[in-house]
Amino acid sequence: MAPYESDDNAPAGEVEDVRDGRRTAARYVVPVAVVGVAAATIGLVPAFAGSGDPDLPKISAQQLIEKIAKSDVQQMSGTVKISTDLGLPNLGGLQNSLASGALSQGAKGKDGSAADPSSKLLELASGTHTLRIAADGQDKQKLSLLEKAAEYSVIRNGNDVWAYDSSSNEAYHSTGAGDHRGEKAAPKDVPATPKDFAQEALKAADKTTSVTVDGTVQVAGRDAYKLLIRPKQSGTTVGAISIAVDSKTGLPLKFTLTPASGGAAVVDVGFTEVSFAKPAASTFDFTPPKGTKVTQGDHVKGEPKAEPKGMEKSARGTEPKTIGEGWNAIYVIDTGSKGGMPKGSSSDNSAVSGFLDSLGDHVSGKFGSGTVFSTRLVNALMTDDGKVYAGAVTKDALVKAANAGK
Repeated sequence: MAPYESDDNAPAGEVEDVRDGRRTAARYVVPVAVVGVAAATIGLVPAFAGSGDPDLPKISAQQLIEKIAKSDVQQMSGTVKISTDLGLPNLGGLQNSLASGALSQGAKGKDGSAADPSSKLLELASGTHTLRIAADGQDKQKLSLLEKAAEYSVIRNGNDVWAYDSSSNEAYHSTGAGDHRGEKAAPKDVPATPKDFAQEALKAADKTTSVTVDGTVQVAGRDAYKLLIRPKQSGTTVGAISIAVDSKTGLPLKFTLTPASGGAAVVDVGFTEVSFAKPAASTFDFTPPKGTKVTQGDHVKGEPKAEPKGMEKSARGTEPKTIGEGWNAIYVIDTGSKGGMPKGSSSDNSAVSGFLDSLGDHVSGKFGSGTVFSTRLVNALMTDDGKVYAGAVTKDALVKAANAGK
């Protein structure tokens, strides 16, 4: 089916209306009730084909964005597939060694429990995952990560938040009285459902972005419109973002991000099954199995938000900053570390640092010299004088930014 109307060809007043709609969406598109729990996990999921080309009434980009903004699904259940393909090299045994080391440092959450939701982020940062989600209003939510021989679940029922890891037979319990949205039931700002990703994409929909309706599709047996978001700027690694929006409820059912370089999707998140019927009340009941180690966590409401590692002031006391706009925005931090890639004191650390350094592309310019580490989406330049430039931009854009910084 041919695309519907494009912003680029719309009258000036209509273009402004569309932009207003985007701002409205960015302000009011809040995650589905389950997202408070879904944010306990991270992942981005393998592409699975939608089907069909349903014949739906025509709709403008502005109307579709408003439809997403007005979506208020309170009861639902379903299966979400998540995966990421950043194009990182297969490091074999070394990759396993690095992963084991990272997990040994972060396997226990801040409260010392393997079931603490924050401890699962490292495990789910890559690969393919299957999630079962359910929600009944704003105070009952459940997410389960299904693995081959184990299951990890986060359940919110009123003020009680439970997380249970069957592989370690550990449970984590906290309370969230007064936080009726459930956003602090688990680490937030971590997208895990199509609506999470759609919300973030719509925030980026400004004058640097083209937003159009690109026909229709069926996802998980539901008729949906396809919202297509494309950068107008050159120099970004993002090719396009496609969001399948349920034609009846306005709920995003599938989110796909393809790179400017082409090939498979970098991020693909979507429902394979979805129902808007009321889940059984027992879905949100949880009692720790006999013998389970239970850790009582902090009271959820009022818990301070930890500053991401590396985001605090550098050793030189400089604040991180952003240069550029839209899709070409580049994050800059001065680490205060001279000599580029830090070298460990032990022979093992030195070997790992040397190996990682060998994966990068050595570059030079007015800024001096440094190393660019690349993925299919995010690239980062570490200069020998301790600065890091990172963003969803090309290597050339990073070098240009570093040169301009001099």
